[in-house]
Amino acid sequence: MIRSVVLGCGSYLPARALSNADLAKTVDTSDEWIVQRTGIRQRHVAAQGEFTSDLAIRAAQATLGHAGVDAQSIDLIVLGTSTPDNTFPAAAVTVQAGLGIHHGAAFDLQAVCSGFVFALATADGLLKSGSYKRALVIGSETFSRLLDWTDRTTCVLFGDGAGAVVLEAQQQAGTREDRGILTAHLRSDGRYRNKLYVDGGPSRTGTVGHLRMEGREVFKHAVANITDVIEDAFRATGFTAADIDWFVPHQANKRIIDGSAQKLGIDPSKVVSTVERHGNTSAASIPLALDVAVVDGRIKQGDLVLLEAMGGGFTWGSVLLRW
Repeated sequence: MIRSVVLGCGSYLPARALSNADLAKTVDTSDEWIVQRTGIRQRHVAAQGEFTSDLAIRAAQATLGHAGVDAQSIDLIVLGTSTPDNTFPAAAVTVQAGLGIHHGAAFDLQAVCSGFVFALATADGLLKSGSYKRALVIGSETFSRLLDWTDRTTCVLFGDGAGAVVLEAQQQAGTREDRGILTAHLRSDGRYRNKLYVDGGPSRTGTVGHLRMEGREVFKHAVANITDVIEDAFRATGFTAADIDWFVPHQANKRIIDGSAQKLGIDPSKVVSTVERHGNTSAASIPLALDVAVVDGRIKQGDLVLLEAMGGGFTWGSVLLRW
């Protein structure tokens, strides 16, 4: 059967790193307060005039280099983002043009913090259909543009960044030992949209708006929802938590990451966590963490890697793949 195999990954972070101490100068907070509740010590913030597509292009270039493939071999770009440059066109077409690609298809996918998982699953389906051969899947965000910088409950959480992978359709044996995406599970439930949302938009207010969140409610749902789609992945493949080589969760909050791993019985030494350095970069968080773990030698070819995320909507999902 056809599997979507990862050929390489890459990432990009804006130059400016904003520490908890920096934030404490402008909002009523402290390093101790932020670290205790979230595990975050710093986050990166895009420069003035630096847009989501700029971050995505830099991450894409790094990814193509790591994969050893030419941009012209890409015939599909799926960009997970909630912070596009413009209402339209999609930031993905700006990335496409920036990479010098004039063929194939490029589009944005909006599932908030689950964006990269949803984008992977979407690209996987299109590659398996035979319509495309090689896809660039990107998560890129400039959440700093959505934040109310006077609200200490939200502005301390989020950061900017981008990460990507190249997927290629390859014939595999059709067993769970195949390389590539083995299974993907996506969910959403719009009853909870007001728990985590932005209070603006072109149709409702004609403005961008600011991010609003009921933190305790989000935390309460996160661990249960994440566990649900991961157990689906295990049922679909026959694997268990003990078989996982690396768990790469959405980097929202250290307590959510730790709680999910504990509930699933995943060894803490197998958890890839970058939330301390990056904060919550929404759709960019999983590919950023993947790139860190590949660069430092943890994730190697043949490893079984479990991805999961939950975002506003609520949306949530999991992807199980063999690197």
